[in-house]
Amino acid sequence: MRKAVRTWFDSRYISVADHRQDIRDALWEVQTLRREVVALQGEVAGLRAAKAPVPPAAARAGADKARLDEAHRLATEAAQSLDRVLQNEVLVWQAIDDLRSGNLAEGRRA
Repeated sequence: MRKAVRTWFDSRYISVADHRQDIRDALWEVQTLRREVVALQGEVAGLRAAKAPVPPAAARAGADKARLDEAHRLATEAAQSLDRVLQNEVLVWQAIDDLRSGNLAEGRRA
């Protein structure tokens, strides 16, 4: 009975030899992955060892303040420039409206 069931399973699914080969292939893959993980762990350790030293907190604070001051200056200049652009756009549209109404053609300005 056992032989009949085993033969039925083997014929229906996979042979024992093929199953053993699949297990060997899987074992080889696991070993290959293990070697790759060990190599990657070595690279990570090397990168951590080569990491740039962290500057003291006081030096970082000074650099951060300088960067914040520069960002504020640039933001203020950008806002002023945008304000001038919007004012010029208003003037352009006023001139277009005057041209449409004919005020500039007659030499009058409202």
